[in-house]
Parts: sequence; C-alpha cells; structure tokens
Amino acid sequence: MNKRDFLGGLLAVSFGGWMSAAEAQVIVRVAPPPPREERMPPMRRGMVWIPGIWDWSGRRYVWRTGHWVPERRGHRWREDRWVPRNGGWARERGGWDRDGDGVPNRMDARPNNPHRQ
Repeated sequence: MNKRDFLGGLLAVSFGGWMSAAEAQVIVRVAPPPPREERMPPMRRGMVWIPGIWDWSGRRYVWRTGHWVPERRGHRWREDRWVPRNGGWARERGGWDRDGDGVPNRMDARPNNPHRQ
C-alpha cells in the first residue's frame, strides 16, 4: 500500500491559528459534492434549523442531515461550509455568532470590532 492509497482523499491535517488540537483542520483533496436538497420541517418555537452538510469520514464524504438546536437569543447561527484552502478543501465549522460579522466570538476583539458592543 502506498501513501496515496492510505490517505485516500486526505491532503493534510493542520493545527493552525486559533484552533485547539481537538479542532484539527482536515484538508481534503476532493471537492465536496453539491449539497442535498433537504426539506425543512415545520418551524419549532425556540429552535433554529441547522441545515445538513457533507462531512468527511476519513475516506469519503458522508451526508449529515439537518437538525434542530435550541435558539440562543441575540445570536445568529453561522452555517458550516467547505472552503478552498492549500490546494484542497477545508470545512469551517458553524457556530453561534453574537454580532453577525462571521468571525467566531472568541476571535472578536472588543476595541477593534465595530460590530461588537
């Protein structure tokens, strides 16, 4: 078995920037498939619908279906997404964003961020 067979679509794993070791970023050589069409269930009071996304299993993409999460007042959900990075594709995890600027809250610097109060 050569290295390419062992890694499959995996290009690199990086532990850069603000991520902890538990949030290792996987760079995948193959672009994710187009998102599946999901039918959002009827609205639920106090809940936010998180759409499904393709996830990397270590060998191939697998679809993770959408689901409901409890609403956080004063926050907006930033969706997961795949972005081109270092010649491959990296998944940026979604999360709650307090000021809607797309920057993770822990990265917002109060004096330097005009959106943060």
